[in-house]
Amino acid sequence: MTQQNNTRAGIALMIGATIVFALQDGISRHLAGTYNTYMVVMIRYWFFAAFVVALAARAPGGLKAATQTSQLGLQILRGLLLAAEICVAVFSFTILGLIDSMAVFICYPLLVAALSGPILGEKVGWRRWSAIGVGCVGVLIILQPGVGVFNPWAIIPLIAALMFAVYGLLTRFAARKDSTATSFFWTGIAGAAATTCVGIWFWEPMAGSDWFWMLLLCIGGVLGHWLLIKCYEMAEASSVQPFAYFHLVWSAIVGISIFGETLRPEVVAGAALVVAAGLFTLWRERRQG
Repeated sequence: MTQQNNTRAGIALMIGATIVFALQDGISRHLAGTYNTYMVVMIRYWFFAAFVVALAARAPGGLKAATQTSQLGLQILRGLLLAAEICVAVFSFTILGLIDSMAVFICYPLLVAALSGPILGEKVGWRRWSAIGVGCVGVLIILQPGVGVFNPWAIIPLIAALMFAVYGLLTRFAARKDSTATSFFWTGIAGAAATTCVGIWFWEPMAGSDWFWMLLLCIGGVLGHWLLIKCYEMAEASSVQPFAYFHLVWSAIVGISIFGETLRPEVVAGAALVVAAGLFTLWRERRQG
């Protein structure tokens, strides 16, 4: 990609992507609440795979250039991990709702920072460890362990966040040898193959009106990824990444207005700590970079 260093345009594209992803989460919750999660994710990945193939075919070098990699096992592992994470996250939406799920899931940048040492050998200083600790406190406030109303299902979005963090670190590791186009291609292909092997056994007849929502879900997935690609073409990742937290805001709006969810005070307080810690971590990474 050729970066244009247009920060304002990059921020606008990132906010647009978070809106699309929040709507996508809402549609996923609706469909997975009616049909099997594996089937919903499988169909979503079919469109995603078609998108990455079309994108690779139009790029310089075509499909041959996109498929070439010296670390095929790592690329496939990344694709499998992301597909599994999406299944876990969508299942979490159906159990806990969008607000509580996203409030916990947004801790993944802190998990990336914490795991970057043992996985990538990067140095994590005491300031970032302090931010990680604050973020953990925020997650505990949301989960409320030890309280009589604690829901053990609340661990599910935390598992999804951990999986997504490891996926992000493996993507960084793969980027040392492979291009972004190659990693993106194998993410879609490996994920589509894996979800098809599992989801095809859970096929259910779908109502005509729900096929409309499925089509919107698939289009949203393609549009969201396209917006992210253009976003990172326009501006540096460190400049636009803080605005990814708008995803939580839009998800809360969708959850409250469409699904009748409630915004609990402890979720607001905990999410605020997690976001603040995440923003501090991004600031430290940018300053050191």
